[in-house]
Amino acid sequence: MKLFLRGDRCKTNKCALERRKSVPGSAPSMMRRKLSIYGVQLREKQKVKRMYGVFESQFRRFFEMARKMPGNTGENLLTLLERRLDNVCYLLGFAKSRSQARQLVRHGHVFLNGRKVNIPSYLVNVNDIIEVRETSREIPFVVESVEERNAFDVPTWLEFDKEHFRGRVVRLPERSDVTFPINETLIVELYSK
Repeated sequence: MKLFLRGDRCKTNKCALERRKSVPGSAPSMMRRKLSIYGVQLREKQKVKRMYGVFESQFRRFFEMARKMPGNTGENLLTLLERRLDNVCYLLGFAKSRSQARQLVRHGHVFLNGRKVNIPSYLVNVNDIIEVRETSREIPFVVESVEERNAFDVPTWLEFDKEHFRGRVVRLPERSDVTFPINETLIVELYSK
């Protein structure tokens, strides 16, 4: 399954899954065993962790936060992951992948409400303004990413100003805003054991 770890490259023919014709390994003709219920749950959790670039301890912390929030725990978890600052920078088009957006935030190129924030896991709120620092707007990959970004690529819960390298959180994301094929109930079942 495509996890979009390389950003928009996964939308082209250069994606590894597009080029591979068989399953990986030295004996690709052998059949794989059917996964157990635990294996399916673990694989779903690992998939979400890799998509958002989160380690196990961070993921567990987000799960505990989601569990304490009112409402569906799985949907709360995905909402929290979507609200991470590095993910928002990726969605706004400041970087071509989430890992590149994480680096952008970590190196202090991103301002949140006029203040430098270098914590990728920082959770944005409604009406927060995210912008690239004035001196960092000439970084080649930032300029290239913003120019390639179309207005319809930005999710509806975000507002994007291409001229000023600025974005604003209009509302908090919902489960319908997450377009990846994620079964969050499997993750909740795994952590509920």
